[in-house]
Amino acid sequence: MTLGMTLSTAEAITSAALEKAVELNLKPLTVAVLDAGGHAVLVKRQDGSSIMRPQIATGKAIGALAVGTGTRWLNANAESRPHFVNALNGVSGGAIVPVPGGVLIKGDDGETLGAVGITGDTSDNDEACAVAGIAAAGLVADCG
Repeated sequence: MTLGMTLSTAEAITSAALEKAVELNLKPLTVAVLDAGGHAVLVKRQDGSSIMRPQIATGKAIGALAVGTGTRWLNANAESRPHFVNALNGVSGGAIVPVPGGVLIKGDDGETLGAVGITGDTSDNDEACAVAGIAAAGLVADCG
């Protein structure tokens, strides 16, 4: 029996993601880890992270959960099918941020355990930190 996304797993993901940010000398990041139901398990802001970053990070993670893959896929669809992404954001009450940096967290068996959203630097760097955090926790990242 799996417990799903635990606080200790979310802490491991967050710590490793922020370590990667320091290694890459990135701007201050905010990390949101959600469980598979979209509930916040952990939201952490580095000193100097701007005021809307928790909402942006959460929106990236929600976007990944909403479509069952990372937000890189949503970003591509925002360009090729903007009507779809607009409709999705509408039905979610505006909760989705469709840019890279939202990554699904999967177990070895492919089960979705949750998602991590990171914001603060470029979307590619945000995503790289999310992937590093997920890998460090021994889980599988799905960027889309």
